[in-house]
Amino acid sequence: MDPVSWAAHDPDPVTRAEVEGLIASHSPLLAERFAGPLTFGTAGLRGPVGGGESAMNIATVTRATAGLAAWSGPGKRVVVGCDARHRSADFRRVTAEVLSGAGVEVLLLPAGLPTPVTAFAVKHLDADAGVMITASHNPARDNGYKVYDHTGTQIIPPVDAEIATAMAAVGWADEVPRSRDRIQEVDVLEEYLARAVSLVDAPARPLHVVVTALHGVGGDVLLEALRRAGFGRVTPVAEQHSPDPDFPTVKFPNPEEPGALDLACATADRVGADLILALDPDADRCSVAIPEGDGWRQLTGDDVGALLGWDIASRARDGVLACSIVSSRLLGRIAAYHGLGFETTLTGFKWIARVPGLIYGYEEALGYCTDPEFVGDKDGITACLRVAELASRVDLAELLGQISERFGHHLTAQVSLRMADPASALAQLDGFDELTGTPGRIRYTAEGDRIIVRPSGTEPKLKCYLEAIAPTRAEAEAKLRQLLRYVPGAEQAPSSG
Repeated sequence: MDPVSWAAHDPDPVTRAEVEGLIASHSPLLAERFAGPLTFGTAGLRGPVGGGESAMNIATVTRATAGLAAWSGPGKRVVVGCDARHRSADFRRVTAEVLSGAGVEVLLLPAGLPTPVTAFAVKHLDADAGVMITASHNPARDNGYKVYDHTGTQIIPPVDAEIATAMAAVGWADEVPRSRDRIQEVDVLEEYLARAVSLVDAPARPLHVVVTALHGVGGDVLLEALRRAGFGRVTPVAEQHSPDPDFPTVKFPNPEEPGALDLACATADRVGADLILALDPDADRCSVAIPEGDGWRQLTGDDVGALLGWDIASRARDGVLACSIVSSRLLGRIAAYHGLGFETTLTGFKWIARVPGLIYGYEEALGYCTDPEFVGDKDGITACLRVAELASRVDLAELLGQISERFGHHLTAQVSLRMADPASALAQLDGFDELTGTPGRIRYTAEGDRIIVRPSGTEPKLKCYLEAIAPTRAEAEAKLRQLLRYVPGAEQAPSSG
């Protein structure tokens, strides 16, 4: 799209001036900002906040929402929520006004709430769709736009393509009608908390829990949920509790990243805690750390996936467990042991949460769907509650050991290789087979160990997922190191679960 025309029709004077400045200075950034419109990826639209068609701004949000409204049709009911990232409140307001201007009834949630509350609201309010303004765990410069359908689950093909087609037909952003006539402010937080707390029993023994929100919007909600569930000793990481879109204490606001839990570990050491629970900025992911020796062991997503899977399966009479293709195969063995169904899906909760009969689903990237009947997405708040309640009954490390002794030690690890064009690197992987239905490659060893390589759906990375299975942990660790021979650019073994 022509940058001059875009700037002339940008309804936001701030980003209009930014684009005009890039044009005047012949900045190389101009090509990046006009590399093409944002498209729906693994978790909706995501991009840097700034001017231009390739960034998140009022104009982009306006056109995306106009496309959504055209696809939905007038008279439908759409939930709108947002986190506390840069411009989130502005994008929430514009989304609501554009929907209203198109004849859509808007159910507007308070600003600065977790993503799972929006997913819950779509089902709870029987809405036709939902929009959540968030970039989840992306860097501070980013924001995003996530769309749910009437099931309360993120949209899948062909809906994403249909909305994209409708977006492409939208005129200039400053010509899109906006109003507030059909906006109704709603608040479902009380109902969400009541449902979340109903999922767990009272603690079997007292626990001192340290929690961190990583500067996101989940801190107060998690504290209240734990309090209502009966956990009386909960200490937040003070430096990271209040929302701050700059995420000043972490390099990346992602609990998977090295160093993200350093302040939580320091706080836990100071207060003598028994458990660390961490959320990502929009509180749809959960990370767990447990005491080990003189320090703390951060469990992998597959560790927590197995723990919650075992706990939920142990209580279930029927139903289906599910995980993404890049997650450990251990959950399938747990499901079979308990006589439950099991499904493997493509990456993303837009696929996991749609599995018929689902009672629990997870993906290794710290996402857990523990209440699919009410929240058709990953939910860090309910995952934290379930982990805390389980930790009050059993030693988590011992339970992991027992699961491994029964089914074999399934050790997993991930290597991320940052590159400009990760998709093109896939073609250079000799000996790998294509994954069905998704960009990626897979390879099995003669002993059944596995490596999957796929481009990230949200960042410029090639992500490599390793899994080794052996009777003992030492053997599995050795096999995991051997798998690195197949990973281009990896020089040493990553940490494993």
